[in-house]
Amino acid sequence: MDQKTLNTLEYPRVLAALAACCQFNPAREMALELQPSADLDEVRQLQKETADAVRLLTLNPGTTIGGARDLRPVVEDAQRGFVLEPARLLQVKDSLVAARKLKRVFQKDQGEFPTLERISEQLPDSLGLVSLISKVVSDQDEILDTASDKLGQIRRDLRTQHMRLKNRMGQMLKKPEVAKYLQESIITQRNGRYVLPLKAEARTNVPGIVHDQSTSGATIFVEPQMMVEANNKFRKLELDERDEIQRILTELTVKVAEHGPVLQEMVEALTKLDLAFARGRYALELNAFPPTIHPFPKKQGQGHPGVVLRLFGARHPLLDPHQVVAIDVALDKDTYALIITGPNTGGKTVTLKTVGLLVLMAQTGMHIPVSGNSEISLFSNIYADIGDEQSIEQSLSTFSGHITNIIKILEKVDRRSLVILDELGAGTDPQEGAALARSLMSNLLERGITTLVTTHHPDLKAYAHTTPG
Repeated sequence: MDQKTLNTLEYPRVLAALAACCQFNPAREMALELQPSADLDEVRQLQKETADAVRLLTLNPGTTIGGARDLRPVVEDAQRGFVLEPARLLQVKDSLVAARKLKRVFQKDQGEFPTLERISEQLPDSLGLVSLISKVVSDQDEILDTASDKLGQIRRDLRTQHMRLKNRMGQMLKKPEVAKYLQESIITQRNGRYVLPLKAEARTNVPGIVHDQSTSGATIFVEPQMMVEANNKFRKLELDERDEIQRILTELTVKVAEHGPVLQEMVEALTKLDLAFARGRYALELNAFPPTIHPFPKKQGQGHPGVVLRLFGARHPLLDPHQVVAIDVALDKDTYALIITGPNTGGKTVTLKTVGLLVLMAQTGMHIPVSGNSEISLFSNIYADIGDEQSIEQSLSTFSGHITNIIKILEKVDRRSLVILDELGAGTDPQEGAALARSLMSNLLERGITTLVTTHHPDLKAYAHTTPG
């Protein structure tokens, strides 16, 4: 689709609103990058997905993708050999649990939401990773004693050694020959070793290793000589614990890497589902309905391109729903060009933008804020010239800017395009503008191009009443 037209019709703002309805980061990213499709099968499939999502959310408003996370960076790091931290392993577990729960929702209601059910079939079972990670990592990101028999034994030994160490250090605090040299009667740690805070002048009175001193220099932190061996045993157990945890995390990381392709597919399926849910939420928010989508006739002659454009009760999705005025825009079977006239601030431009934007939304798979009997053709492209096209950089006046844009449009359009022109022929001498507007309309009509135009020119109003199409 023409990017300039997408911006003119404020399509990115609709995508931002859709993204706000997403709960999954990859779905938000995809929502912001969506483009209208000109593929009939794709658009109809997307509309069916949205319809299924609307029904699902109406019956079960709390349906979500749960605690699923974007695992793409996690899988990439695992495949590159970076050991995954407990928090990232929890992300894998939570995502698999969320996928499993969501899959069960569709299995329970089998056949009720067929398009979403087909997507959910791409969601894997736990792959064995859920139980493996649950055995190793707690919900608080901590490595459990049950992670391995060896780790469990190391931690039991650690607790025993720690208790012995603290008891012996505590006994030293009570000895008069030590207590009188203490700055404080506490046990503390420096560099992973248990030490006593001694007065600096007592350095030689309590034999041991000095590990640190206070900023003022008044206190030194000494590991008593008689505690060195006990500290060594404790420190060795800490290092054994660290190494065993690293081994366990490495093994789990390898498992995640092995299942990388399946996890990537899971993220893709969750993204599709969350985006469908977002389209459903947005449809419910707008009180929107699916339009009937028609293809253009395969064989086309001259004149009428076979377009269908019937929007009833159409509302601009970005305007205040309590103030927006619903409109009907319907082309009969003999008409494929529409000229709209009326006073300023009468809603002409809003009408053009409403039609253009709703067509774009429909071709993106979104339901649109209309009544339920609306119909549109599937356009190959949409071109719009709306607003002030003045360009200081290119020294173009408003009129010249419009003409430049319209020339580009005329070079690109075909019989399956929709052309939207606001205030055709404005910005120059009224007679010249009217003549130019008639000429442009004649060209578009002869080429069989669906066209919507607003104007103030009386001549163009008369032209509309006397010209077929």
